[in-house]
Amino acid sequence: MASQLRLHLAAPPPLVLLPHRRSLHRRSPPRPPPPGPSLPSPARAAPLLLPPRLRLSRAGRPVRAVGGGAEDGAGAGLAEAGLVGEDSAAFRLGDQSVASWAYFAVILAAVLWALNVLWIDPGTGVGTKFLDAVGSVSDSHEVVMLLLTIIFALVHSGMASLRERGEKIIGERAYRVLFAGSSLPLAVTTIVYFINHRYDGVQLWQVQGITGIHELVWLSSFISFFFLYPSTFNLLEVAAVDKPKLHMWETGIMRITRHPQMVGQVIWCLAHTLWIGNSVAVAASVGLIGHHLFGAWNGDRRLASRYGEAFEVLKKRTSVVPFAAIIDGRQKLPKDYYKEFFRLPYIAITALTLGAYFAHPLMQASSYQLPW
Repeated sequence: MASQLRLHLAAPPPLVLLPHRRSLHRRSPPRPPPPGPSLPSPARAAPLLLPPRLRLSRAGRPVRAVGGGAEDGAGAGLAEAGLVGEDSAAFRLGDQSVASWAYFAVILAAVLWALNVLWIDPGTGVGTKFLDAVGSVSDSHEVVMLLLTIIFALVHSGMASLRERGEKIIGERAYRVLFAGSSLPLAVTTIVYFINHRYDGVQLWQVQGITGIHELVWLSSFISFFFLYPSTFNLLEVAAVDKPKLHMWETGIMRITRHPQMVGQVIWCLAHTLWIGNSVAVAASVGLIGHHLFGAWNGDRRLASRYGEAFEVLKKRTSVVPFAAIIDGRQKLPKDYYKEFFRLPYIAITALTLGAYFAHPLMQASSYQLPW
């Protein structure tokens, strides 16, 4: 699904106005106006709206501030490139708060407990009743699968579109809790239903016995995770420990594609549809890919509304299609661009992806215990 959904199982930041270069120097007291009729002031150019955590260097160029100062190494390349977006996946251990991550662990445990009691457990939750209601529409697993993805998409993308208004009413953290509390149960239901019924459809092709297909599917799925989860760049915001922001990333995976979640979902869907080869997998992939294509358009619309000219600059030097901006020269890679991937969030994605693969039997056994 569009932000966090993957069938296996993203308040606006305060705007920082780029100050006029003369504002860096002390101004002398204003002189009194000369006698006589005053002249109209010349119109000022609209300031360029930039994401948070940008500051001016002594030369007047924007420099990314990470952890209170300009980042060394790759950060120097950021200053030279004059990026208008944020440095993705930047992580410094010294900037982390033990208390914040302790809160994160407590919140995660509480959310999982509430999800189980209020939604998953057939004895106390309402998830089974919800699925029964959706299943009453049709006896076709393909139709139910598609309906579940559509319902999730409407709630997930709908609440994302209403985020700015909602945050003004109830605040950033409260809206994030409402957003997650609405999306997560629907995502879990869709995932479990897919796992339980993925082989119940009409078999369209069978390639599982062909040499190399398993390795191709495994490698494609592994790669897809690196595109699918840019939310690992701001986990504390996902749990509302830190105040949630609408980020405009520009480095790392964003150099390859401006919409990594959409690309990752497409890769994952194609790989699993190839492996399973039936009508249920096709229905799930159609729903997921369609949702993420809409999410890509909606994401650009929201960033354009939030960041204006700065997003237009970023849009011109990035692409939706992977590597397109690099190939046609719009995306200029710094010499040390590879360092943008040697960061803890990408290492965490690698570990979690391998863990998810080896946990397949456990995930399937847990799903089979539910009457979904």
